[in-house]
Amino acid sequence: MKYFLTIIAIFCFSILLSAQSTNPNYDSKLAEKLGADDYGMKSYVFVILKTGTNDSSDKAYKDSCFTGHLKNITSLVNANKLVIAGPMGKNDKSYRGIFILNVTNLEEAKELLKTDPAINAKFLDYELYSWYGSAALPEYLEASDKIWKIGF
Repeated sequence: MKYFLTIIAIFCFSILLSAQSTNPNYDSKLAEKLGADDYGMKSYVFVILKTGTNDSSDKAYKDSCFTGHLKNITSLVNANKLVIAGPMGKNDKSYRGIFILNVTNLEEAKELLKTDPAINAKFLDYELYSWYGSAALPEYLEASDKIWKIGF
């Protein structure tokens, strides 16, 4: 009986292996350029931006920090280090926005976030998470740059 169950298990496993298919649209050069693994995925760092501890009422200073924040976003995109950025709607967790950074570890993400004036001034704080997603995510940036009409 044990021998019979082993044969059945091997048979089922071989069926599962043969059921895997390869993508007929696979582009090895694009996959390599984007750092994709065999599943078309890669590691990123997901950042949740949240309200910081600075409650300064100095409007000019606050405005300059957030202007610098927006310029820093552009700089990180141009350096291929930031692939997603955007604000969040009102919520009860003081979450302000998200970033998906095109880096593989939390330490590198922390170094990039040190370049943000709003974070340095403590108007924003953050939480970091390792995230595994589509390696094609950065490809949307080219299309994104063609659809906005009015900039910040």
